[in-house]
Amino acid sequence: MSQQTPRERFCEILRATSRENIEYVIEDLETFGFFEAPASVRNHYNHPGGLLEHSLGVYDAAMMLRKDIIERRPDLEAKLPADSVAIAALLHDVCKADIYRRVTRKRKNEIGLWEDVEEYEVDYSSLPVGHGEKSVMRLLRMGLDLEDDEILAIRWHMGAWAVDSDSVEMDKSYRQAIANTPLLPLIHTADTLASQIFER
Repeated sequence: MSQQTPRERFCEILRATSRENIEYVIEDLETFGFFEAPASVRNHYNHPGGLLEHSLGVYDAAMMLRKDIIERRPDLEAKLPADSVAIAALLHDVCKADIYRRVTRKRKNEIGLWEDVEEYEVDYSSLPVGHGEKSVMRLLRMGLDLEDDEILAIRWHMGAWAVDSDSVEMDKSYRQAIANTPLLPLIHTADTLASQIFER
């Protein structure tokens, strides 16, 4: 019996949510290059397919956290439905699907000789809005009917890093979003665990 590929697993988890239009979402992710994109330029999973691997890593971390949270706080189970965790974890970074470009640059190697090195650069020009906002907008345009908690979790998945330090209004919005749903800190924590610990 053959083992599932990361792409097959990702699509199976999404389909298991039984969300309307999920097949259109998967088709659009393909069109945008989601399954081949890296997760970052130089940090975690900066290789083809890294974004897919990172999204699955965030899902695994989120489900692990969800299980522990529900064991400690059974009253939160209804506020952390498995399908919402899956949607927010797997789709939080769809904004990255079309921002990376392969480039060749000159770099000195370890003995001081110049050589061609392939790497990624970022191009935000296609839809220059905020990181989390772009993911939410993309998903809504794909026809995915997101719950409010999912919108908040995806929009603010970078936590305080997504807040402009000079914006009192944005800080208030972020704090209110955390107060509104435990899904937000769950996804933020899972994203941090995946990118800063599991993927290092």
